[in-house]
Amino acid sequence: MKAVVRTRSLPALLAAALLAACAVLWASAPHAVADSDLSTIGRALRENPVYVDPAASAQLSAADADALAKRIKSADKPLFVVVLPGDYPTKNLFTNLRTATGITGLYAVRLGDRFDARADSSVLPRAAVHNLVSSVQGDRDARTQLTGFTDRAVANMGGSAPSGWGSTGNGGGVSATALVATAAVVVAGGAGAYALVRRGRRRREEGQQAALEQLRVVVDEDITAFGEELDRLEFHPAEAGADDAMRADYERALDAYEQAKSLMAAARRPEDVRAVTQALEDGRFSLAQLAARREGRPLPQRRPPCFFDPRHGPSVADATWTPAGGAAREVPVCAADQARLADGRDPMVREVDTDYGRRPYWDAGPAYGPWAGGYFGGGLLPGLLVGTLLGSMMATPSYAADYGTGYGDFGAGGYDGGDMSGSDFDSGDFGDFGGFGDGGGGGDFGGGGGDFGGGSF
Repeated sequence: MKAVVRTRSLPALLAAALLAACAVLWASAPHAVADSDLSTIGRALRENPVYVDPAASAQLSAADADALAKRIKSADKPLFVVVLPGDYPTKNLFTNLRTATGITGLYAVRLGDRFDARADSSVLPRAAVHNLVSSVQGDRDARTQLTGFTDRAVANMGGSAPSGWGSTGNGGGVSATALVATAAVVVAGGAGAYALVRRGRRRREEGQQAALEQLRVVVDEDITAFGEELDRLEFHPAEAGADDAMRADYERALDAYEQAKSLMAAARRPEDVRAVTQALEDGRFSLAQLAARREGRPLPQRRPPCFFDPRHGPSVADATWTPAGGAAREVPVCAADQARLADGRDPMVREVDTDYGRRPYWDAGPAYGPWAGGYFGGGLLPGLLVGTLLGSMMATPSYAADYGTGYGDFGAGGYDGGDMSGSDFDSGDFGDFGGFGDGGGGGDFGGGGGDFGGGSF
C-alpha cells in the first residue's frame, strides 16, 4: 500500500511563513506595557534618580530624563522621580516603591497626567510636600512639571544623594603636562582672582550687614511684644494655687525672653536671627502652657506659631489660604485668624517696612528668611512660602550663600536622606492626603502630597 504524501500549496506555505515571521517579530519587539515589577524600578533608582517606564516614554524623552537626573545629582539631594503610564496600579504604590528602593528620600511620581509625591519626614515634612505638589499641579506638560517640582524641592529638602548614584567625575588620570599647564594658568591669574574674591566678599558682607539692620527693627518689635505679654501675665511664683509646673513654665518664658535679647545683641549675620525668633517661639509656647494650667484646661499641643503673624502665638489649627497669584496651601493659624478666614475676611498679617511701603513679610525681601525660619523651623517653612516672593528667593543657590537657609533642622531622628534603610521606615508617617483618580478611599493616588501612605497609596 502506497503512502499518501500531502503537499501544501505555495500560497499556504507563504502564509505559514508570514505567520511565523510575525510571531518572531512580536516576541522580540518591545511592547508598550508598564513594567509592573517595582523591584526593577527600585534597582534602577538606586543607580539613577529618574526612572521612565517604557510605556510612558512619550511623556518624558530620554534627553529630558537625563537632564532632570543631572539637576538632581548636581543638587546632591535624595529626590527620586518616576514616570509611569496612566493605567499603572496605584494601590500601595508609594509604600511599595519606598520599600523596593530602600532609600530615605523624597519620591515623586507622574502617572499619566497625574502627579503626587511622598517623603520620609526626616527629609521633608508632610505639609511641605503637600504645598510643593500643589504648586505644580497646574502644569500639564511632564517636563515642565517635573523640572519645576525638582527645582523647588531640592532647595527645600534635607539629606544628600545616595552614594550609588556615583560622582560626576570622569575617573580618568591627568597627565603631568596638563598639570603643569594648569598650574601656570592658575599662577598667572591668581592675583586678579584674589582681588575679585576680596571685592565680592566685601560686597556680600556689606549686604549682610544691611539685611541684619533691617531685621533688627522687626526682631526688636517681636522681643518688645513678648516682654509686654510677660508684663500682662500678672503671675507670681508664690501666688496662691501656683505649683512647680507653673513656676517651671514661667521660668522658661523668662529665660527665653532674656536669651532672645542676648542673642540679638550678639547677632552678626542675618542667619543669626533664626536663633532669636526660635527662642521667642519657645517662650510663647511656655506661656500657653502656663495659661492652660492656671485655667485648668488641657495642655496645648506643640504647634508652630500663627503663619500670618508669629506674635499671635501658637497656632490652633491649619487653614487653607491662597496668596495673591499663588496656589492654595495649608498654613497654621491662631484662633482669631481662623475665624476671619472662615468669615471670608482677610487675616491680620504681619507687615514690615520696605522701599515700596508696608508689605507682608513674605513679600519684603530675602532677609526675612532666617527670621521666619526660627518660627517655622524643622522644614515647615519652605512649603508655606511656595509661590511667594520670599519662597522664590529662598529657592536660589545665591540665597543660601548670602543669608543661610534659615529653615531650622530637618532632623527627626533615624536615617538621614540618602541613607539605605531598606524597609526600616515609619509607616505611621505615610498617610494619604486624599483621593487621586478613581474616587476611592485609601489606596488612591493622593492628590495633595505628603508622607507615604502606610497601608494605601
